[in-house]
Amino acid sequence: MIPSIEEAKKELLIAGEMNPGPWVKHSENVGLAAKNIAHLVPELDENKAYILGLLHDIGRRVGIVNIPKHVYEGYKYCMDKGWDEVARICMTHSYVFMKDEFNYEPETFEEKEIKKYIVSLGEADLYDKLIQMCDALATDYGFVILEKRFVDVTRRYGIMEDYIKGWDITFATKEMFEEKMGCSIYDVLPDIGRTTLLSPKPWAPPNKG
Repeated sequence: MIPSIEEAKKELLIAGEMNPGPWVKHSENVGLAAKNIAHLVPELDENKAYILGLLHDIGRRVGIVNIPKHVYEGYKYCMDKGWDEVARICMTHSYVFMKDEFNYEPETFEEKEIKKYIVSLGEADLYDKLIQMCDALATDYGFVILEKRFVDVTRRYGIMEDYIKGWDITFATKEMFEEKMGCSIYDVLPDIGRTTLLSPKPWAPPNKG
């Protein structure tokens, strides 16, 4: 089950008021990218893809949090709303390896719950893959080629183990969707030729001290 487009937009607006930041515009752009790509993929519903993209990061409504925290908070919030399909995307969008992501025993409660859930899913479905890829295509200022986005994320968080393998999965996903679409994913992302050349400084949380 998922909310309507109007409900999803309202939820994102409220969340942005609770925790302002570039993540809100990023979420809007993930939604737009997902919608435009899904429009050319017969197996996907573009309105569903749009809603899932808009709300994939909704766990950030609780404040400035790390990846496991916002993933789990989004899952909990959407399950409470009865939006199980959105809750799934909240869980899967940050874990392109899916069940293979967890070759270790998590320490925090959130990570343990995430592992349990994703291992139960096994493999990513087409919507999981779509939002994972669109998450890597959309910034707050527009759309960029994957290579640019990977550099942006690395500048913010540093190089982590298995980053390159994760990039390879995303490139493979890109090729899969392009075969289904019959064109490049970049052909349906508005103004990407301009925005991909921009180089804003990485966003940092405001200093409240």
